[in-house]
Amino acid sequence: MRVKISRTSVEGEVFAPPSKSYTHRAITIGSLSEKCVVRRPLISEDTKATIRACKMLGAQINEEKGDLFIEGVKGKPHIPEDVIDVGNSGTTLRFMTAVASLVDGVSILTGDNSLRTRPNGPLIEVLRDLGVEVISTLNNGCAPLVVKGGLKGAIAKIDGSISSQFISALLIACPLTRQSTTLSIKGELRSKPYVNVTLEILRKAGAEIFEDSNHNIKFIIPPNQNYNLRDYLVPGDFSSASYLLAAAAMTSSRVVVKNMFPSQQGDMAIIDILKQMGAGVSWDKENGVVTVNGHDLKGVRVDAAATPDLVPTIAVLGAVAEGQTVIENAEHVRYKETDRLHAMAVELKKMGVSVKEDQDQLTIKGGKLKGGDLHGWHDHRIVMALTIAGMVAGDTTVDTAESIFISYPNFFDDVRSLGADVVVNKQ
Repeated sequence: MRVKISRTSVEGEVFAPPSKSYTHRAITIGSLSEKCVVRRPLISEDTKATIRACKMLGAQINEEKGDLFIEGVKGKPHIPEDVIDVGNSGTTLRFMTAVASLVDGVSILTGDNSLRTRPNGPLIEVLRDLGVEVISTLNNGCAPLVVKGGLKGAIAKIDGSISSQFISALLIACPLTRQSTTLSIKGELRSKPYVNVTLEILRKAGAEIFEDSNHNIKFIIPPNQNYNLRDYLVPGDFSSASYLLAAAAMTSSRVVVKNMFPSQQGDMAIIDILKQMGAGVSWDKENGVVTVNGHDLKGVRVDAAATPDLVPTIAVLGAVAEGQTVIENAEHVRYKETDRLHAMAVELKKMGVSVKEDQDQLTIKGGKLKGGDLHGWHDHRIVMALTIAGMVAGDTTVDTAESIFISYPNFFDDVRSLGADVVVNKQ
């Protein structure tokens, strides 16, 4: 699918889509509970993968009027009758690998070509330390994975520098074991806000997990717990809303985004980043409303350690800002659906932007954008960021636009509702 974008401004009001991160976690933890209703979840390709996987592990999940009604497995997932195919969802793969370690039997997990290149070594290593037999069939730390259950509590360490999803997966599974677990984080824990999201929902489900941050982060997890996530309302997604807010800032427009209530999401940082760049931003936290009035933007320095999903958005903001924007501490962004640092460097250069790519950062010198034929890298966040850049440049096309269905299926409809001149060609 290819999208053509003409130069345009935007104006109006729109609702932020539900959070993908919260939806994944609520479905997973709800499926490990007895009964749960997940209200206003995001229904996208990634979250559908989590629904399918939880069903294969024994949960009954039905959608009614936009809500999910779950009959869970009470902490005892079933042996799946077939291979669990998670599509392109790395979150689903990591979470279900840990959940499968609770199964009294063997589970096989795989996904699409992109997912089968994404690293899982640290998770595999710590699961083995916790008594689980895990095999990467290609012996490269990537899917397909064969998991033979037998998870036991123990003292273990895990590298926190590649993906916080490994830690979240273990935090979901370990409270259901018969022995206590102490999980220490080696090195810097990247994307810590995503772990906070996991802890928030686990605690709402009644889990007890203690965090010791005196030196390196350590989680102490008592055994024999039960989850009781009975009813959960999914908040709006700041990652997805960042493109709407950036569109206003970059086109000197005014946009109001609703369903933006405070939460544990690290990507709430987009509000402060836009303010630092010179955009007019107000946030009515009580009513969950963010208003952006676009102005001339100036370059900033942003540490992306906790907010990897904002990197494409910040990159296109920097491309139109006066001066230099540096996105640093971002090597982990290379291990997403694609190498997002490299992808954004390549595509912004096509638009006439000066970009210096280092192993863990991008340095972007803002200027005038020119239109072009851009590659979306089969990555939803790359496609949405380049679409916003195209609104400034005009005469721009972006391919692999179908990837938006991973996280924000209504993205093109929403930007068109704000006045964007965006034409989707499905051929």
